[in-house]
Amino acid sequence: MLVERGHEPLQGWWSLPGGGVETGERLESAIQREVREETGLEVEVVKVATIFERLMPDADGRCEYHYVLIDYECRITGGTLQAGDDSAAVAWFPIAELAAIKLTEGTREVIERYRAGR
Repeated sequence: MLVERGHEPLQGWWSLPGGGVETGERLESAIQREVREETGLEVEVVKVATIFERLMPDADGRCEYHYVLIDYECRITGGTLQAGDDSAAVAWFPIAELAAIKLTEGTREVIERYRAGR
């Protein structure tokens, strides 16, 4: 399942659902909240799938964004799949179609790494 980003940075690009952790919020609660907000689905966190770091430069080549992304394997427990608050769209994609989708940096690699180690 991928989410098309509805806002900058990377508006129009597809990525795994997720987002920022609020002050005092536990990681598991943050991923449940973000998935619900972006996809309409309720999930149970199963385990950490992978950790990925992304540095995004500005127009002058200096670091503008620095993300540490922790991707989780989750089990769907309820809800209805629908684009949420900052998502332009949400959809399931077969692995074979990932090469034709405008994915954020590292998304394909995270998915492939997870599938290989599963």
